[in-house]
Amino acid sequence: MELYDELVARGLIAQVTDKDEISKMINAGKATFYIGFDPTADSLHVGHFMALCLMKRLQMAGNKPIALLGGGTGMIGDPSGKSDMRKMLTKEDIDHNIACFKQQMSRFIDFSDDKALMVNNADWLTSLNWIDLLREVGACFSVNKMLTFECYKQRMERGLTFLEFNYMIMQSYDFYMLFQKYGCNMQFGGDDQWANMLGGTELIRKKLGKDAHAMTITLLLNSEGKKMGKTEKGAVWLDPNKTSPFDFFQYWRNVDDADVIKCLKMLTFLPIEEIREMENWEGAQLNKAKEILAFELTKLVHGDEEAQKALDGAKSLFGGAGNTDNMPTASVETADGKIGILDLLVNTKLAPSKREARNLISGKGIAVNDEIIEDPNAQIDLSNEVIVRKGKKVFLKVTKA
Repeated sequence: MELYDELVARGLIAQVTDKDEISKMINAGKATFYIGFDPTADSLHVGHFMALCLMKRLQMAGNKPIALLGGGTGMIGDPSGKSDMRKMLTKEDIDHNIACFKQQMSRFIDFSDDKALMVNNADWLTSLNWIDLLREVGACFSVNKMLTFECYKQRMERGLTFLEFNYMIMQSYDFYMLFQKYGCNMQFGGDDQWANMLGGTELIRKKLGKDAHAMTITLLLNSEGKKMGKTEKGAVWLDPNKTSPFDFFQYWRNVDDADVIKCLKMLTFLPIEEIREMENWEGAQLNKAKEILAFELTKLVHGDEEAQKALDGAKSLFGGAGNTDNMPTASVETADGKIGILDLLVNTKLAPSKREARNLISGKGIAVNDEIIEDPNAQIDLSNEVIVRKGKKVFLKVTKA
């Protein structure tokens, strides 16, 4: 199976502007493509995971990825899929987040020997002259047409700032600059980015002529990614200091039954034929498929050793062996070795507030050493380590600091 057909079989491609030309270039390893990442946090998260896996998959076939870091667009904010304006970040915040992204991306993409590029769009966006931009780029965009796109229509009633309205122009200009500076001939993005990406393709053709080759693919990237990575404790991060390898493993081990095969196809590098054999698995076999998914993705993000530790820890814990060696651990300070259950839950971030902690306890959602806690005033003795369970699937080993 050629690469383009495999991307289709894995459920990745949603829309393309020129199927024949795009498939020909990808299959031949001739595409120089980019995917953008706005640095809105100090870690990549599961929502970015599909993009990183796609970049790796394409690079393995000889294509050249460009990871575009949004040092410029990150100062504006993409209105796509947002109900409100995104929080404004300082330049210092953005620079710090970019440094974190660079380190994490290098685990997936080989940037050696010009096999891939990492580029910051602040290099050209922050030096733009506004009048020149309006004349040279703004003149290529129809406001009437922009207002027909869903990313803007959804925000018109709730409020859309002029700042955000410029995001499409900025992203389109990115493709134009990458095309000229690095020979980037293809762009990838989520299906909610389709309008922005078409704007880039049209800008290149308007500025450089109809013969300029610039092509667009959108994938089930962001729409699917947005469904992933949200838990009771917040986002699932790729940084092990924010989401431990054990918690990362457990997140994938507990995906909905209906999503297991889809995730295996989109995110793992297992042969598609092997995954198709799992499509009719049920019961214990389906749980085995979830275990395979969790192990493969933890291995991709955190390496073989951490993936094996997470697997062993999960098997011993849920198999009743009680081995806590590889379980996530938190230490809390106490005056006399004891701590109130509400303070323990908040201090270990199992609950965001004491009110939420009380709600968990009243719903019998907290257990310490397998005993359900029903009294919100209970004191927990930390002279020895304790195992706190939240719900049925979140476990934490707690020790005295």
